[in-house]
Amino acid sequence: MRHVCAALALALVLASPVLAHLTPPVVLVSDRDAVVSLLSGARRFFVREVRLGDKEKAAIKQASGWTPEEDFYRFYVGRDDQNGMVGALVFVADTTIHGTVRVATALGPDGKVRGASVVELTEETYPWVKPLIDEQFTRDWVGHDSTGRFALSDRVARARPNSMTQFYGEVIGNLVRRAALLFDYGMRPAGSAQLR
Repeated sequence: MRHVCAALALALVLASPVLAHLTPPVVLVSDRDAVVSLLSGARRFFVREVRLGDKEKAAIKQASGWTPEEDFYRFYVGRDDQNGMVGALVFVADTTIHGTVRVATALGPDGKVRGASVVELTEETYPWVKPLIDEQFTRDWVGHDSTGRFALSDRVARARPNSMTQFYGEVIGNLVRRAALLFDYGMRPAGSAQLR
């Protein structure tokens, strides 16, 4: 019994530095507000769950080096009064050593980025990401599709030379690209140029 108690105490001591490093999340935009603002022009919203097969996951990995891990991805599809598709939005997250970063990305029926917003991160990462948000850096990616280069523009990189800010800019750019890839391989029928 003493060995079990000692092992448990040791495990708690060893785990405490890891637990102490995690900081609370900061919600910058609610999911609802992200959907409404990034799918502006939509009057009705629908949820579509996308499950990727092995073929789609392999294609995404080949295109980007990233393998989707979720069982399914939830797209919020916005339609106008004539039932035309305005766009689809998906939330994608990545966990870094300093905590999770979660991004909402809206894509048009053609698979091009309509807009993206950082919706959640940690208190620790907020000071590094806030300067990017102040520069409205995701606007530089509007119009890109999954084959685009989601890097910080020279304008933003020059204005924000901090290495951690640039690192998180890359993390967020990768999340926006992942959203575009999920749209291409999960929302569009094979061979279709545009979703209706």
